[in-house]
Amino acid sequence: MSEEIRWGVVGPGRIAESVMPDFAHVPGARPVAVASRSADRAAAFAQRHGLERAHGCYADILADPDVDVLYVATPHPQHHAVALAALDAGKALLVEKAFTATPEGAREVVGRARDRGVFVMEAMWTRVQPAVVRLRELVADGAIGEVRSVQADLGVARDYDPADRLFAHELGGGALLDLGVYVVSFAQMLLGTPDTVRATGSLFPTGVDAEAALLLGYADGRSATLTTSLRHPTPGQARVFGTAGWIDVLPRFHHPRTIVLHRTGAEPEETTLPPTGTGYSHEFAEVTACLREGRTESAVVPLADTLAVQSVLGEAAEQLGVRHREDPGALG
Repeated sequence: MSEEIRWGVVGPGRIAESVMPDFAHVPGARPVAVASRSADRAAAFAQRHGLERAHGCYADILADPDVDVLYVATPHPQHHAVALAALDAGKALLVEKAFTATPEGAREVVGRARDRGVFVMEAMWTRVQPAVVRLRELVADGAIGEVRSVQADLGVARDYDPADRLFAHELGGGALLDLGVYVVSFAQMLLGTPDTVRATGSLFPTGVDAEAALLLGYADGRSATLTTSLRHPTPGQARVFGTAGWIDVLPRFHHPRTIVLHRTGAEPEETTLPPTGTGYSHEFAEVTACLREGRTESAVVPLADTLAVQSVLGEAAEQLGVRHREDPGALG
């Protein structure tokens, strides 16, 4: 791997548009190519962001010898097929969350990555935000004692539109995969993998989940209470409760600037650590550093955690009556 890490973008949609400016904050990470199933969309994206090459199909960027790592930002059900083909082509991957549409799809991608010895990371930017890194340090140092419970919410009010990706079953729509992934990942980061998952919620007419409340249970009595919604707004706050205090993660917790430590019997301690750029720079920096070190996964966003999160999301979806599917024709 050269000192400079050359990036390709797969799927020039809303999220890809948002992340591109943050590459400027990561030394040695250079975006060079984009691929879309529409040659015109790829060309327009490349022109807007100064990329050298635009590919009119996903398969072409997999064959591009001058791309080291792919940022996959297609709709969720397309991640699986694109990732498998990319791994077979030896391309490292940063895959947007939710990592796949199904737990089975996630297990297959991770298995293939391990078989091939190729780097893969889920683009869970929350875990690499400076304020969240500090939160984890405080917890590890015992600042609030033993963590016993986590609360987190993330909801927005979106007008129902069956043609929009968020509401379309075949595009992996619904609150869980788009927003629920954040609350579940946050809880899993602090509590580990739950022993039980209980979900309640409602569906849109298209059959995807409109809202969900999750109770994650642990055999030793620890718990997480999580809320996600496309039907109603929520503050986007998180709280971590321990035996000696608690930590508030001020809205919006999935890319926060400020945390407040409440130690039992002490005055609150506020810490503000803003992200660099919009906040996506930190995941690009993590991948770039891992590739330079020859690692096949990140210690901050490990694949075991991604699999655990996908399993919880899949179990919750099933309890709500939602059956997500991977798109096997994504490369077509």
